[in-house]
Amino acid sequence: MNIVIVESPAKAKTINKYLGASYEVLASFGHVRDLPAKNGSVDPDANFQMIWEVDPKAVSRLNDIAKSLKGADKLILATDPDREGEAISWHVLEVMKQKRALKDQKIERVVFNAITKQAVTDAMKNPRQIDGALVDAYMARRALDYLVGFTLSPVLWRKLPGARSAGRVQSVALRLVCDRELEIEKFVPREYWSLIATLATPRGETFEARLVGADGRKIQRLDIGSGTEAEDFRKAIEAARFTVSTVEAKPARRNPHAPFTTSTLQQEASRKLGFAPAHTMPIAQRLYEGIDIGGETTGLITYMRTDGVQIDPSAITQARKVIGEDYGNAYVPDAPRQYQTKAKNAQEAHEAIRPTDLSRRPADMKRRLDSDQARLYELIWTRTIASQMESAELERTTVDIAAKAGSRMLELRASGQVIKFDGFLALYQEGRDDEEDDDSRRLPAMSEGESLKRENLSVTQHFTEPPPRFSEASLVKRMEELGIGRPSTYASILQVLKDRGYVKLEKKRLYGEDKGRVVVAFLENFFARYVEYDFTANLEEQLDRISNNEVSWQQVLKDFWDDFIGVVNDIKDVRVSEVLDVLDNMLGPHIYAPREDGGDPRQCPTCGTGKLNLKAGKFGAFVGCSNYPECRYTRPLAADGDAGGDRVLGKDPQSGLDVAVKSGRFGPYIQLGEPSDYAEGEKPKRAGIPKNTSPADMELDLAVKLLSLPREIGKHPETGEPITAGIGRFGPFVRHEKTYASLEAGDEVFDIGLNRAVTLIAEKIAKGPSRRFGADPGKPLGDHPTLGAVAVKSGRYGAYVTAGGVNATLPSDKTPDTITLPEAIALIDERAAKGGGKTKRAAKKAKPAKTEKAADGDAAARKPAKKPAKKAAAKPASAKPKSDAVSKARGPVAAAKPPATTAKPPAKKSAGNG
Repeated sequence: MNIVIVESPAKAKTINKYLGASYEVLASFGHVRDLPAKNGSVDPDANFQMIWEVDPKAVSRLNDIAKSLKGADKLILATDPDREGEAISWHVLEVMKQKRALKDQKIERVVFNAITKQAVTDAMKNPRQIDGALVDAYMARRALDYLVGFTLSPVLWRKLPGARSAGRVQSVALRLVCDRELEIEKFVPREYWSLIATLATPRGETFEARLVGADGRKIQRLDIGSGTEAEDFRKAIEAARFTVSTVEAKPARRNPHAPFTTSTLQQEASRKLGFAPAHTMPIAQRLYEGIDIGGETTGLITYMRTDGVQIDPSAITQARKVIGEDYGNAYVPDAPRQYQTKAKNAQEAHEAIRPTDLSRRPADMKRRLDSDQARLYELIWTRTIASQMESAELERTTVDIAAKAGSRMLELRASGQVIKFDGFLALYQEGRDDEEDDDSRRLPAMSEGESLKRENLSVTQHFTEPPPRFSEASLVKRMEELGIGRPSTYASILQVLKDRGYVKLEKKRLYGEDKGRVVVAFLENFFARYVEYDFTANLEEQLDRISNNEVSWQQVLKDFWDDFIGVVNDIKDVRVSEVLDVLDNMLGPHIYAPREDGGDPRQCPTCGTGKLNLKAGKFGAFVGCSNYPECRYTRPLAADGDAGGDRVLGKDPQSGLDVAVKSGRFGPYIQLGEPSDYAEGEKPKRAGIPKNTSPADMELDLAVKLLSLPREIGKHPETGEPITAGIGRFGPFVRHEKTYASLEAGDEVFDIGLNRAVTLIAEKIAKGPSRRFGADPGKPLGDHPTLGAVAVKSGRYGAYVTAGGVNATLPSDKTPDTITLPEAIALIDERAAKGGGKTKRAAKKAKPAKTEKAADGDAAARKPAKKPAKKAAAKPASAKPKSDAVSKARGPVAAAKPPATTAKPPAKKSAGNG
């Protein structure tokens, strides 16, 4: 038997069918180990030695892998073909070594770029060993992000109360957004005028021409700066005679764009489909993992985390065939198109993102996919096909016109463009973030010396506009241009910035929030080097050199750490008041808007004598009066703040009642009607506003949808019971009987289909109960002769064994990994003989619904009639098996360090993500 390890259960099921009975494919469910979120997980003084902790959710899965290896011939690590996939394989292998699950089994690493039978079977014929350089690159990035986050974030918490965290790449991305806000605030509009004449040929055909010169000098777009100048030119044009000076027509070609990389897919999905990067990637993941086609699950696209733009020769051949069939041979270029990546050290994977079979046209796949999957598949298919189509052939025409008005000679110009052969444009045209003028108008036929007649003249005043705020697509593009981060991390970085309230997304544009601007101002003043674009890009290059085996990962970390910790130590001595003074000065134009009466914007509006300045409180920075405590005037940083109060959105189409956004004790919410609209004892229907949705952006359509939740999706095919979708305290979910499964980023609570819901429910059941909602099931050891199943568990006071409600603490010389079934039975029998286990209170309970009191950690005894989730969550485990404990990077278990505890996770202040 050969054991194959992949990430997801869906992938495992598919690949198992491809490989047959001699293979067993198991899922790791992603990463199985990580650095514990606490100080000391990376030790710079010990050559950056790392302590790894097994994810509690992965313990049972790793145990399953270890059991499967008994008697196996081979362990085949088949995780994703990028750096993270290499790291997952390495982690699984290291844990297996620690568990001594490997004897003489052969270890192989295989990679495939698509989940198809051909790709998987070909990969199995070409195994290799784990790429140590890629693992080193992973460890360097993980250690670097950890060190920055867990060193810089505490400085932020101390110096800027209310700040959440800072990260190596996250902070630089935030700076891009906030710098754009600063540009917009400092922008001074400039007046300019345009003069556009509508002219007619002798044949009566009209076109527009712009004033571009006068009396021998060129006139640029901003040169006419006042109404007086514009009026002078208007009089001259109205009195002028018009003659065609020159007609110039030039041929041009427009070539198609390369197939998608991770970055360009995120950009185009944002522009064309309105998808956020965090929405695009999970959908692409599901297309990669595949759907059932003809009784066999097949991946629809190649791996979606890649910097490469080249595609396999066989796919190019197929694309050319499809183009010929669908568009004709004129659209097939003489030679296949070859593309080369422009990204530095592109290495996320190999091929571009493309359909695995281009004969699967979007129209044919639409019935097999949900709406968003179908739209994204169509986008990938059209981009891939277009990349191999013939170029578009254009003709660009420029007509110069002389306008003689007495002694003055004016010049006008008309431009146009004609598509002679549409080529790839017949299928695809790339979207734009900020529309530009495009002279795509077609001009009528004209010849030199021909007289023209003026039909109309438009004289228009304009003002220059500030640079536009970033959209998610344009920010991703800018980050890639600067070499900041890697495309596979962009979606998570943007999501972190939104989740932490550093930026907000309104009308598809990113706005820097006050909290984010204060953080950036702090970093720019006290950690300037580490938020510089060039520094971050150069560091990325060093990290890429590690993966190319050009430099030691420890040396890169040492070079960074020596300077970084010195700056951190320097800032520790700076007083909070000094920090606030610096930020107050830097953010002044944003915080203190000019007054209409021209007075001092820093004058306190309450006392009139105090000066407003920046202050720090428990919940972040705010503006207060210098005369505190005599004057207690305060306000948020932005002078206008957020408007409060109730807001009626409109009428509910079914009931006719008002739908309103209201402010409550626990935040804003939506309400249908007023209490007076309901019968006595009834309360108005309410719905919470989803996370990352601003109450100010709430519209009637969305509000009505939210009020319709929870909604029934359909009946479960096995039980016949309904599956519902709703939004709860922890976000959107689907529910079947007592099983709740959270929706992933690509799922939409309002239109998730039955098939997807059934899959989520099945995956949730397969993973077992969450520790938040249920007790630890423990590690099964076997059966007690009379009490049933025996398990070893972790409780508040240490590890113990349990069976039939009888719990016995493990002696000091035993651990959850070393305790055997006979020893556990002896401990339980000894405990039962002393009167332990089911107590008199349990025996006397009058109602089955009451909670049975038992020793801490007993899952069987903790089944209250109400709120079981809170009961279980209130008693987190405080001890772990050795396999859960810490282990040195590439080394044995660190016996000197105690097992990591999950009793008090520091997730409340997660310190950056890179």
